[in-house]
Amino acid sequence: MILWINGAFGAGKTTTAFALHKRIKNSIVYDPENAGYFMWKNSSNILRKGDFQDYELWREMNYKMLKLISENFDGIIIVPMTLANPQYHEEIIGRLTNDGIEIKHFILYLDKETIIKRLSRREFKSTKKLIKENGFGVNSIDRCIDSFDNYIKDEKINANNKNVDDIAEEIAEKSNIILSADKRPKIIKLLSRYYVLIKHIRA
Repeated sequence: MILWINGAFGAGKTTTAFALHKRIKNSIVYDPENAGYFMWKNSSNILRKGDFQDYELWREMNYKMLKLISENFDGIIIVPMTLANPQYHEEIIGRLTNDGIEIKHFILYLDKETIIKRLSRREFKSTKKLIKENGFGVNSIDRCIDSFDNYIKDEKINANNKNVDDIAEEIAEKSNIILSADKRPKIIKLLSRYYVLIKHIRA
């Protein structure tokens, strides 16, 4: 099974993915962004323009990788990735579903103000400064919200007033997955999540 965790940039996809991974014994986290970074790093900046999702190669690489892993791994594949373009959604999630691969697709849904606040904290900048700089995440908010409201209408989880554990448990319940207990002290969990967050900030 693939658990695809969608949502706008800053919605908490990656921290939720690793919280689930910690509590699902037979699971892996697959990050589609790595295919984009591979393309950027190995093309002498020829491909480094705009959003790497716009390259058919990126979409094909991730479709084939997820298909390959699904056919050879009997556990849960957790995929934290913003996918707001309906065509790209169909080219990856749609194709995998047509291949008979079970996918549970969840959208972490937040209001615009909350997303901007989260992005500000993540990038260690004031909200006004972040908006003025027009960062990639901020520029993507409106199109993500529009897409999730009107085009990609899979299971939505209202994440505005929920913490990571609440969201992980809701996803697990809706997917009929039993989570193990996370007995780590709160400070260790917090530090671990900050590490994940910093490690996966988009360049």
